Amino acid sequence: MSRASDVEALQNGFKSEFFADLYEVEAANFWFRARNRLIVWVLQKYFRQCKTFLEVGCGTGFVLTEVRERCQYLQVSGSELAAEGLTYARKRLPDVPLLQLDARDLPFREEYDLIGAFDVLEHIEEDEQVLTELWKATRHGLVLTVPQHRFLWSAIDELGGHKRRYSAHELRSKLEKAGFKVLRITSFVSLLLPLLALSRYKKRESKELDKSEFEIPRTVNRLLEMVLDFERLFIQAGVNFPAGGSLLAIAVKQKQS
Repeated sequence: MSRASDVEALQNGFKSEFFADLYEVEAANFWFRARNRLIVWVLQKYFRQCKTFLEVGCGTGFVLTEVRERCQYLQVSGSELAAEGLTYARKRLPDVPLLQLDARDLPFREEYDLIGAFDVLEHIEEDEQVLTELWKATRHGLVLTVPQHRFLWSAIDELGGHKRRYSAHELRSKLEKAGFKVLRITSFVSLLLPLLALSRYKKRESKELDKSEFEIPRTVNRLLEMVLDFERLFIQAGVNFPAGGSLLAIAVKQKQS
């Protein structure tokens, strides 16, 4: 396969039309909003000393917008493989450096103090190669989120272009193999796991793009967001949840001997 066709195949793992949907729903949806607050807390708690931040796979720029606003000590940049995603990201972040890059082949060597990749690895077959590239590109640390638990696999994962859902053990092993020291791994979306499992079970056989997880009544959406905010208080207090819809990993770079 040529390099051009290889990149095209990777882009097809996340349909271009999904970016328009994401751009419309992210700012109001409980999951995206709660995840943003969790990410910002991690950056402020664990990486306050960092000055430069790159989000790999920044999509429409929703996370990066909040990081720039809430972590003003960071000089932020973003990268995304899909041109469609960058189009939306530039609407949100017209004055932020945004690059079209393949996470499997980053042109950086210790360029950024801190790198984030939020629900990106699961879209890429060569996830270990990506982690190696992230190790090369960062000077200090890495923050990741990925979907968790194989038993939650459904048509939503397939339609979203996912290659896998992770276990905590698998994610830790791959991070350590790439050269990172894992400071912390915890599940999140843990208190809502029974509801999530029921929802995914019902959609296991669906072959159509189902937007019902985004189209939630306002009152229900707010209630779910409050549950995840309450869950975050436990994470901030040092609780590592053993199960949940997603995983959060916080790691620092180890120099290779």
